[in-house]
Amino acid sequence: MAVMTSSARRPLLNRRLAEFGTTIFAEMSALALSTGSINLGQGFPDTDGPEEIREAAVRALRDGRGNQYPPGPGVPELRTAITAHQERRYGLTFDPDTEVLVTAGATEAIAAALLALLEPGDEVIALEPYYDSYAACIAMAGGTRVPVTLRPHEETHDGVVHRRFRLDLDELRDAVTDNTRLLLINTPHNPTGTVLTREELTAIAELAVERDLLVITDEVYEHLVFDEAEHIPLATLPGMRGRTVTIGSAGKSFSFTGWKVGWVTAAPDLVAAVRSAKQFLTYVASGPFQYAVAEALALPDTYFEAFRADMRAKRDLLGAGLAEAGFTVFRPAGTYFITTDIRPLGESDGFAFCRALPERAGVVAIPNAVFYDHRDVGAPFVRFAFCKQTLVLEEAVKRLKTLAG
Repeated sequence: MAVMTSSARRPLLNRRLAEFGTTIFAEMSALALSTGSINLGQGFPDTDGPEEIREAAVRALRDGRGNQYPPGPGVPELRTAITAHQERRYGLTFDPDTEVLVTAGATEAIAAALLALLEPGDEVIALEPYYDSYAACIAMAGGTRVPVTLRPHEETHDGVVHRRFRLDLDELRDAVTDNTRLLLINTPHNPTGTVLTREELTAIAELAVERDLLVITDEVYEHLVFDEAEHIPLATLPGMRGRTVTIGSAGKSFSFTGWKVGWVTAAPDLVAAVRSAKQFLTYVASGPFQYAVAEALALPDTYFEAFRADMRAKRDLLGAGLAEAGFTVFRPAGTYFITTDIRPLGESDGFAFCRALPERAGVVAIPNAVFYDHRDVGAPFVRFAFCKQTLVLEEAVKRLKTLAG
């Protein structure tokens, strides 16, 4: 029974958030603890990032840098490091004083951007399945989410089956209406592991220019692309530099998720708008960690190459184990998540499967349906995280193989 106030006689929770209860991540992490299961649900590493970067944070604390409120846009050292990173890797030039904003993780960057740029009734097109905060932030801003679904696709090359989730560009174009304000794009894509191709991104850019749309791009997994995949920032494409809000994150690239350091890069007018909302959320955050992340962004390419190679090996280890256990595996081209189809196991309900999996196999995963508006479309898919120690993944594989009898 809903709790009602005595005066207003309505539920306590704002109606915009009524559909959002406790996140599935909290539920599954609690289940992992209560059953002693291996948690491959929530996407956080079980080891810290580079020792020299952790020591940089300690140094900042001891030196009194960031122990009080840092500047609203972020400490100058970090803003300069972000612009240097964007130019070195992608040829994108930004002014650290007017085109960069440091946030309390990418989640706040998403929230601030949507709160700043949306009016009630504006439509936001998001690629489904999508990270769960997207839907909540669109709702808080009074916007209307319009999902465009990435769908499983299978191709065979040289006798090898390749499975990925693909964007239907015609469906994307058809979703745009006169009420569409912006596109919310995530690449590399969580949870499917898809990395949008240059062809797909070019079509998105052309559509945004043609219909005069803003675009928010969540690129937090930019350093985790594998094999032949390439991460292409949307802002590098013609006509996109002035209409794109690009979001990055230190947590995903350096394995310090608890530091909550994210950032926005965009044209001055867009950054000013996002900052207007952000200042009334956290105001500022993560002072000493900002100095450490500035040093992390300047790490040599060898760090990023080794990080990517380690995650690729872990992807292959878990992916092979899931296939042996009977899952259909969508081998990710990016991120540190693997999406699987449970129907070959005789299952079709991802929620029921994930809630039973800890008792059946001692492993926790996430049902992809939580990332869909069209829950039936996502029902048979389950996500596993491989950003864990190799020994942990090996034990998880051993346990999961019991599902195959």
